[in-house]
Amino acid sequence: MSLIPVARNDIAIGKPSPWQLYDQEHKVLVAQGGIVRDKDHLDSLLANGVYRELSWEAPDDKNGGSNLAAAKSPPDQTKANELGAQFTFDDVKLKTESRLQLEPPKQLGSERIMVKVIGYLRGVSLLVTAPAMSNGVRLQLMEGEQVVMRSFSGQNAFAFACTVVRSCKLPYEYLHLSFPNVIQGVMIRKSARVKTDIIAAVQNSNSRNAEEQAPALISDLSANGAALDAKRPLGKKGDILNLAFRVNLHKIDAFLSINGVIRAMHSGEAADISDPEIIRHGVEFQSMQPNDMIILQSMIYQQIIESPHHVV
Repeated sequence: MSLIPVARNDIAIGKPSPWQLYDQEHKVLVAQGGIVRDKDHLDSLLANGVYRELSWEAPDDKNGGSNLAAAKSPPDQTKANELGAQFTFDDVKLKTESRLQLEPPKQLGSERIMVKVIGYLRGVSLLVTAPAMSNGVRLQLMEGEQVVMRSFSGQNAFAFACTVVRSCKLPYEYLHLSFPNVIQGVMIRKSARVKTDIIAAVQNSNSRNAEEQAPALISDLSANGAALDAKRPLGKKGDILNLAFRVNLHKIDAFLSINGVIRAMHSGEAADISDPEIIRHGVEFQSMQPNDMIILQSMIYQQIIESPHHVV
């Protein structure tokens, strides 16, 4: 079992816990679905350190509740494997110069930092470059602190917890991390799809007004297509739409203009939408430019690594 620290903001008082909570000795403090009664109960848990098992799932931030129902339900059959499946170190295919994303302890902030693999001694230690934040300041990690490492290889997104064994300064700054014994991952289907919240300007090729555009929300996105949510129909099945939108790739905005064919249209509960006035359009991209394809795939892979619970 691989444990990571839980912060105060991750625990909702009086509501079911989305995780089973442990102490440093792996003793269960609160069962999954159990209740943290009040502030005093929460303070006592945090005072002695509280942890959860490393998982790909995330709590429902809007409701403060848990994803217990989603966790217990069978996975989408289009996925090749379950969320949180275990893999071996060899499956990650790490080598010198491989990039890993380091997630620091909560008390040091939420920024995830890219580091490079220097080398490893199997079963003993993983060596990575010293992490530097976006402002160039070195992240000061103490020996014994736990970090979460994330990686993407082929069609798999991986995560594993490591302990900082030694922070070295000479002959250059680097970290000795504990060798990962437990590696969790998601095997992504051929066309990975992630939840998004991207505003797009949409134009129907059949519109009489060549400049007429309608706003829509891209609620999920893959390299082959997207789900578009709008308050009115954007066209009919078979119509060709032009989608103009921006994506953020490694903190750089990229503008995309892509054509797609409407393959399906649903509204309300039929499209798994709480608002009955919203119409969801299933769009398949057509004749994409190579550069647009590369940007889109890179953005999706970035989302898989940074927010694996957004994979749909």
